[in-house]
Amino acid sequence: MLRFECDYGEGAAPAVLDWMQKTNFDQTPGYGEDEYCAKAAAQIKQLCDAPDADVHFFVGATQANLTVIAAALKPWQGVLCADSGHIHVHETGSIEATGHKCLALPSKNGKITARQIRKAVEEHRANASHEHEVQPGMVYISNPTEVGTLYNKEELTDISAACYELGLYLFVDGARMAYGLTSPANDLSLQDYAALCDVFYLGGTKCGALFGEAVVITNDDLKPDFRYCLKQHGGMLAKGRLLGGQFLALLDGEDGSGNSLYFTMARRADEQALRIRAAFEAKGCKLLHDSPTNQQFFVLPDEWYEKLAERYAMTHMGKPDKHHTAVRICTSWATKDENVDALIADVNAL
Repeated sequence: MLRFECDYGEGAAPAVLDWMQKTNFDQTPGYGEDEYCAKAAAQIKQLCDAPDADVHFFVGATQANLTVIAAALKPWQGVLCADSGHIHVHETGSIEATGHKCLALPSKNGKITARQIRKAVEEHRANASHEHEVQPGMVYISNPTEVGTLYNKEELTDISAACYELGLYLFVDGARMAYGLTSPANDLSLQDYAALCDVFYLGGTKCGALFGEAVVITNDDLKPDFRYCLKQHGGMLAKGRLLGGQFLALLDGEDGSGNSLYFTMARRADEQALRIRAAFEAKGCKLLHDSPTNQQFFVLPDEWYEKLAERYAMTHMGKPDKHHTAVRICTSWATKDENVDALIADVNAL
């Protein structure tokens, strides 16, 4: 079975494992207060052109999401997000478990707009019973989105402006950010994220690390006492150097041109995904979502799906009608040429 159902099915980039082996017996302070985390944080701040940012390392994205939101919001506040957003549909109510509500907005192609955000907040404030309802305090988006689509610079700028005007924090989930930054459709940079967002993160778990996410806080209001919340929510890893060190290995030699392992592997995954997309489109398959990143979504005749499922693991996305099956096919930093070639050959033979 060749697996295309996710981008975290493999272990880690060899450079990450090499770093772990070479530093295995190094003695360092715990809880992220070591030289490796400090060096990784400094490099990330340099790449973001955000020297005053705070960088915190987490094991996983759900942990990062719930901790950031819990730290930022007052007890009576909630977070606006797409109805397809990860925190709303795929994190087992972790945000609600911290005492905050996900305020879902209807999404189009996985995205929400500045207009929707303004409308939601203005309607809340105009409601005579607004003090009896959860107050919007933050906007959460993912880029890439859950369906592989991208916010462009204009869209993110508009959302940022709306958040600033309305007094909301803007939080960008970057679990797959590397695949977004290297997509041929992308026009955003790390510097843009730092300038437009209050907090965001660079994903590692899905992008070549064994585990790890790097949260970047640019808003000074969110910086004080963040580590208290990090500890309280189980995110302060005793062997914290394992997190910073992995980002050092992935970003080694990065000068802003995207030549480090972190970006070259992501770019390759996008290229592999678009090769697969071209093969399905050549067979006349309909796209469920128009994604320019490593996640691709197709609507297949049931007999085609059943044939491919004999050899390939894919994510079942539902039944658009009684004769078709929707699937997600996902490439990763480690997807092999020969596996993509085999899938394309079998698609051509359908």
